[in-house]
Amino acid sequence: MKKLEGKIAVITGGGSGIGLATAKRFVAEGAEVYIFGRRQDVLDAAVAELGPNVRAVQGDVTSLDDLDRLYERVRSEQGHLDILFANAGLGDVAPLGEILPEQFDRTFGVNVKGTLFTVQKALPLLKTGSSIILTGSTTGVMGTPAFSVYSASKAAVRNFARSWAQDLRGTGIRVNILVPGGTETETVMRDIGADVMTQIGAASPLGRLGHPSETAAVAAFLASDDSSYMTGGEIFVDGGLAQI
Repeated sequence: MKKLEGKIAVITGGGSGIGLATAKRFVAEGAEVYIFGRRQDVLDAAVAELGPNVRAVQGDVTSLDDLDRLYERVRSEQGHLDILFANAGLGDVAPLGEILPEQFDRTFGVNVKGTLFTVQKALPLLKTGSSIILTGSTTGVMGTPAFSVYSASKAAVRNFARSWAQDLRGTGIRVNILVPGGTETETVMRDIGADVMTQIGAASPLGRLGHPSETAAVAAFLASDDSSYMTGGEIFVDGGLAQI
């Protein structure tokens, strides 16, 4: 039997990168998946690639109305939710002295507010045995030049998992952090730059960037009953970058 057979999953930021790779892995493991993202064309392409067990809902994690619409669709079609992968996130490169208020608001709006309400609004659909996965970052535990706002937002997400594990005592709902390192996605290669990303990969003990499918494999573990005794925890999929 597949690890996620019969499970219902929601993945935010699910149209590309790690989110798309995870949707593909979840489907391969037997889940029905709802992907949520801002760009309809990207979502449409993802559904065309992944097949009939994937449904797309367009929206923004910073919009409470959009989140309500997402979960109402899940409720009306499935009645419950087993797996929530709160993966949507973004960041700007800006050193101290050049950080703009709008950059701060945008980053904390998506990464912190968006993660909070993505999870909170899903709670009525979650049941005993459900798994919540939050996307962290190695920058949340490391000093990172010109990336302090993003790093601080991911440190906040890390504490969400610790605190929510306490809030969810007695519910049977687990919450854990998945921490990618340098990962070769279209977005980071474009926004951060291929040269910078290659240097980040070379700095890890494994000497390379990760592939989204490698992060997706660990997401599948956290989503499955194989991780049934884990909550408030953190798994690094970073080639050892933050471990040395």
